[in-house]
Amino acid sequence: MPRWKALPEELDPQVREFASQLRRLVDRSGLSLAAISDRTGYSKTSWERYLNGRLLAPKGAIVALAEVTGTNPAHLSTMWELAERAWSRAEMRHDMTMEQIRISQARAALGEFGPASASAGGSGRPRGRTTAPAPGGGPGPGSGPGSGPGPAAEHPLYAPLPNAPGTPAPSPSPTPPGGKRKVVVFLAGLVGALLVIAAAVLLTDLGGNGDDSGKPAAKSPSAAPSTSAPPLPAGVKCSGKACTGQDPEAMGCGGEFAKTVSSATVGKALVEVRYSKTCQSAWARITQAAPGDTVQISVGGKGAQKGLVNADNDAYTPMTAVAGPAEAKACATLTTGATGCTTPQ
Repeated sequence: MPRWKALPEELDPQVREFASQLRRLVDRSGLSLAAISDRTGYSKTSWERYLNGRLLAPKGAIVALAEVTGTNPAHLSTMWELAERAWSRAEMRHDMTMEQIRISQARAALGEFGPASASAGGSGRPRGRTTAPAPGGGPGPGSGPGSGPGPAAEHPLYAPLPNAPGTPAPSPSPTPPGGKRKVVVFLAGLVGALLVIAAAVLLTDLGGNGDDSGKPAAKSPSAAPSTSAPPLPAGVKCSGKACTGQDPEAMGCGGEFAKTVSSATVGKALVEVRYSKTCQSAWARITQAAPGDTVQISVGGKGAQKGLVNADNDAYTPMTAVAGPAEAKACATLTTGATGCTTPQ
């Protein structure tokens, strides 16, 4: 079964050539992706994306890979610059295509609505409805300002004097249109004012009786500080006890989030304690070892996690939660019978 998947067909030729060159360097080094991840500081998942053409590797990762594989970084950087330009051009074409699609969709959506009708302001009767004049040429009912009787019918000061010579007795006027509405509005305003006054009196009395006047109101207790843990960075899936027994690469704790805090040489093998402050965990790593060698991590001699060296000549253990880097100790047992452990710094 081939080690690498086929590169995507839509890749630009420059990007395809660059990804193929990275694969050749990894194959020539004989290192596993886990070892490449530990030695370059970039996660295993990221290297899988770089080498499968799904993501262009950043320049820092390329320089680190050149150092690990003993390649001239200048030549590899030149190839990266050509691939980076091709990748940017492809992204620009993709963005323009997506923008055209969004514009077409917006135009199609706007085309579903017809032009606004002339009666968009409302479907009811026109506001300015007029009434035909009453017989005799006088204004009809409902005509004139306010659609009601004139000032003489509304205010007693303007009413004709009783029994005045030549003045006919006034006929009773009908209830003005909208009169009931005015009464309702007035009552609603009155009720609102009473509610405001009642609320003010109630809030004043909450401070206590008259004997407590002048004393400051008791302060409400402040909210307790939040004890929730801060959010984890993107790609990191655990922290603390939740990481115990988990693979550091699979949980995103390796690469840029890990560092070596102590190490020891056992025979020809190098044993290290890898610590992630982000994940609050540590694990052991062994390199330059032989198949069958074992490595373990423990905290105070408890909760040991073990790893077995395979054909890659390196291995690492699952994680164990630690309060600080000084708590963890890594030990190795070689097939030659040699043993040794790291000393906490």
